[in-house]
Amino acid sequence: MWTRERTATALAWWDGRVRSVVFDFVVAAGASWLNLHDRQSHAPPALTLSVSAAMFVGLLLRRRFPLVAAAAAFAGSAVGVGTVPMMVAVHTVAARRGPGLKLWGTAIAGVAIFVVLGWPGEADGWPYLALASGLFVVLPMFSGLWLFQRQKLVVALQERADQAERERDLLAERAVTAERSRIAREMHDVVAHRVTVIALQAGALSVTSGDPRTSDVAEVIRKTSTTALTELRDILHVLRDEDTRDTTEPASPPGLAAIGQLIEGAAEAGAAVAVELPDPLPDTTGAVGRAAYRVVQEALTNSAKHAPGAAVLVTVAVWEAELVVEVSNQDSAGAGPDPVPGSGYGLIGMRERVSLAGGTMRSGRADGGGYLVRAQFPLEPGEEAS
Repeated sequence: MWTRERTATALAWWDGRVRSVVFDFVVAAGASWLNLHDRQSHAPPALTLSVSAAMFVGLLLRRRFPLVAAAAAFAGSAVGVGTVPMMVAVHTVAARRGPGLKLWGTAIAGVAIFVVLGWPGEADGWPYLALASGLFVVLPMFSGLWLFQRQKLVVALQERADQAERERDLLAERAVTAERSRIAREMHDVVAHRVTVIALQAGALSVTSGDPRTSDVAEVIRKTSTTALTELRDILHVLRDEDTRDTTEPASPPGLAAIGQLIEGAAEAGAAVAVELPDPLPDTTGAVGRAAYRVVQEALTNSAKHAPGAAVLVTVAVWEAELVVEVSNQDSAGAGPDPVPGSGYGLIGMRERVSLAGGTMRSGRADGGGYLVRAQFPLEPGEEAS
């Protein structure tokens, strides 16, 4: 199959463009026809045809071999087959090779041809010679040099633009890295310290307390704090990791299988929570399993903060090739302790996670009272179970 890459390879001598091939063919054919039609040569026809054919091939391949095109054009001018190919050849050498010995040699050779063929026998012939040399040699040379410098300028500007874009990306990457390091330091210095204090005090309380119920609750607090510290350590590792891979989750992220443990931890903490899980658990992608786990986790946290003591029901089911996760709670059973301040981004974070996993989520007041969070994810059979 003929592909774009093969086309570019075949047209490499013409800068990979079809229009350049067509243009060079038209120029070569037109110059050859014009020179043969208006030729003033007394050379044998065979030599004339041979030189014309050489000029045609040289002009057709002038982008790749500009000096060959110039030699063929000079040979044609020497036998009197015309000077139009000379103009094209001098222009091509100047545009392709730029200022240098090759260009100056080509220009001198072109002027020398005019001097040899049109040596002025009288003083009146010098203006004609100067005009012809300027028109057929000097003018094409300067036009080619202008095109050469323009191409160099375009390349330089493109390189500067690419460099500026790379520097901008580098500065943005450095800013992101610095911000991630700052967040990691703040989380370590503030959050990790506070959670560690909670874990230590809860552990001490579970050992020293004479009340079994108090000891059990303190032990739950200690385990929860220890788990939070472990997850926080994973998050800090992600924030400080300089690897460019997309590492947005801890090494062992929770999934559907961890929802049961999450419910047990909430029940041990005193929450009236029940769960309905399918048996066996459906196969999901890692992103869907993590998002479902985080939805249940955040919903339980919100229920504990805003409706303390209320009964909570967690339902995970498969319905019409979709994974449906519902967390509902009744209205609060009574006034509890002072409410725990929230960040205000819990629902936003849930929606973002669900959306990234390809699902949809809605939340709000339920018809029978209380609050309902419902998330739906597409199931892709055959994926590894989370």
